[in-house]
Amino acid sequence: MGKVTGFKEFDRKTEDYRSVELRIKDYGEIFTGTHDEANLKQQGARCMDCGVPFCQSDDGCPINNLIPEWNDLVYNDKWKEALTRLLKTNNFPEFTGRVCPAPCEGSCVLGMNNPAVTIKNIEQAIIDKGYEQGWIKPCSVEYRTGKKIAIIGSGPAGLAAAEELNKLGHGVTVFERDDRIGGLLMYGIPNMKLGKDVIDRRINLMKDCGIEFITNVNVGKDITTQALQKDFDALVFTTGASEARDLPVDNRDAKGVHMAMEYLTVNTKSLLDTGHEDQSDLSAKGKDVIVIGGGDTGTDCIGTAVRQGAKSVVNFELMSQPPVERSEDNPWPLWPLIYRVDYGHAEAQSVFGKDPRQYQLMTKSFIKDDQGKLVGLNTINVEFNDGQLTEIAGSEKTWDAQLVLLSMGFVSPEHYLSDDAQIELDDRGNYKAEYDQYQTSQAGIFTAGDCRRGQSLVVWAINEGRGVAQRVDEYLAS
Repeated sequence: MGKVTGFKEFDRKTEDYRSVELRIKDYGEIFTGTHDEANLKQQGARCMDCGVPFCQSDDGCPINNLIPEWNDLVYNDKWKEALTRLLKTNNFPEFTGRVCPAPCEGSCVLGMNNPAVTIKNIEQAIIDKGYEQGWIKPCSVEYRTGKKIAIIGSGPAGLAAAEELNKLGHGVTVFERDDRIGGLLMYGIPNMKLGKDVIDRRINLMKDCGIEFITNVNVGKDITTQALQKDFDALVFTTGASEARDLPVDNRDAKGVHMAMEYLTVNTKSLLDTGHEDQSDLSAKGKDVIVIGGGDTGTDCIGTAVRQGAKSVVNFELMSQPPVERSEDNPWPLWPLIYRVDYGHAEAQSVFGKDPRQYQLMTKSFIKDDQGKLVGLNTINVEFNDGQLTEIAGSEKTWDAQLVLLSMGFVSPEHYLSDDAQIELDDRGNYKAEYDQYQTSQAGIFTAGDCRRGQSLVVWAINEGRGVAQRVDEYLAS
């Protein structure tokens, strides 16, 4: 633990983002890029000798980060030792320290009756300092087994599996259908929340460790799994859950209704390829934008639309506004379902003068003009009684919109790869494999991450990537 009485002496203080006024003018990271080490030492001191550290339990961190240990080390100014403990369980803390919603903080014991320890800030500071001080170096693999593994998909699950299998001495090749490595990290999360230079820095380290990356190859279409099996001893599918949930209402075909991930991908690719000089048609500039669905992806769409110069931005949510504090049926250490203001909400409020979110709204139909272009949509208010959704008569409303972004989550992976490999699916359409086993119905083909468990967090993808690496290693040794 940190200081015995630290949680009594010091208040929670999180690190500030760059000011809204400055950051909405560019696509640089929302973080300041600097860390107040004196404050972080105090925050580490707030970590309690709580007996059972729920922060690294099943309700907390999925990769069981040794949080109390590196909090104590930071408090005692032992940053390099803290980095060693952090990297023992987390392959990519520079990713999770930026984008993870921090379930560890939701289950922090101090959080029962006080603000939780600022675990996420400390995690990001440790890894950032590690890079600044040159402590992060390519791994050295002394022995090679001669076994070769192909990993299909370069998101966090695939990258974690690749790193672990490479450390074990196996030859690893990662296949990615896009033109850049990173999967969801690269194109699903905008640059202001996760700088792509941060991803490239890690990928270059992995290359220096001996991992091979092949882009612009869509396994299951450009090359068959059967062909890969001739060259590799095992295959690992980590393709993510990319089949987005649609909204099948009237005039869904209106020009101007897009999936959120398509919008985010096009914008990030335009930024990286040309610095937005290509003037993509899929832009919010001068448009009334409506984002349907909340969550991190919805927030990312809001922040992107603000930066593109939207005329207005509104965010529809089907559910009611969450309470400010935990409700009785949402006790600690469960994830607190409370009202939060994320970076995109704060930016929209600063630009347009109010929180962009509108609750208990259901979209009934889109409106298009004679040319098929989106001009608006119709909604009705709803309420929930005993879990049943009811439309409120007389609450119909028409909204102006020239761009609608559907951010309602994902239902499953795309199925052309599973069809090609002839692997079984579960009842939700995911690649069927038991957690902690990861073996599909085809011998030698494994799967992990969102394509196996369904849409989830980056930290869960890392958990499964590490887990599948162990099972593949056991398979190759048998």
